[in-house]
Amino acid sequence: MPELDDAALGRVRRRVETCWDRGALDTAVMALLKEAIDEAGEDWDRKAHRLRVLAGAAGRGLPGIWRRHNPDDPSALLLHAWSDLVQAGRQGAGIDLDATRETCRRAAELLPADPTPWTLYLAVLRLERRPSGELSAIWREIKSRDPWNREAHLQALGYLSPDECGSSSQVLDLLDSVRSAMPPNAPAAGLELTALVRSHQRAMTPGGVTALGAGEFWRRPDAVPVLDHAAHYWTSPGFLHHAQALADLNVLAYALIKAARPGDAAQALRATGGVATPWPWSADGEPLERFSHHFARAAASA
Repeated sequence: MPELDDAALGRVRRRVETCWDRGALDTAVMALLKEAIDEAGEDWDRKAHRLRVLAGAAGRGLPGIWRRHNPDDPSALLLHAWSDLVQAGRQGAGIDLDATRETCRRAAELLPADPTPWTLYLAVLRLERRPSGELSAIWREIKSRDPWNREAHLQALGYLSPDECGSSSQVLDLLDSVRSAMPPNAPAAGLELTALVRSHQRAMTPGGVTALGAGEFWRRPDAVPVLDHAAHYWTSPGFLHHAQALADLNVLAYALIKAARPGDAAQALRATGGVATPWPWSADGEPLERFSHHFARAAASA
């Protein structure tokens, strides 16, 4: 369920998916979209989560129609921009990202306290592989509004990774810059573990000697304390309370399995309540099948 445990969002997502027929969009659905986005208020993590899910459900046509009907509605602008990013991320999608940047700027004018337009702007820079010098000013705008914004930190992690515009040393610089100050249960608390899992998956990709040594990865001195802390705290009821906490618990469960810690992995899997996310399980095959396999074993060991 892309909405994870956000039941209200799930109801809107299903309505959006079933109502869209040959470009027709009734006002009731537009009202539902607006309510779902605006209801998040200043919970910026939940707002980003809802925008991401609704952009994935709506495709490109629906947000464009909503925006044409409400050209100065900031929620319509944000959904339109996020929809552009979803479509641009798909191979061969022809999206005018200059127009998307203008949409982000307009939304930022209408929502001066909201980090979301700036986070989307960062995502545009990432897609375009823009020089890292352009990132700094946008990053300052985000951090001044929401220092531990989960979506922004993950976008920055992707941008700075050796797979995209950066390097392993730049990823380490990002982690060093936030490690000591970030609250342990902040929305971006999963940043370092996410970076480790991505690094582990890169090590596994080539095969051969590199992959054979990947089993030692989770015994490295930089990995052990991160995994120990997350395994100890994250599964406690209510410790993680941000909108995408279940996504971070999926990452934790995957890492614990790779680290050959079945007891801790079972506890993390049970904490997900059986809600799977595509990544990181997709690295090992069909994600729902992989998650279900491990979840069944965790349930049996309870």
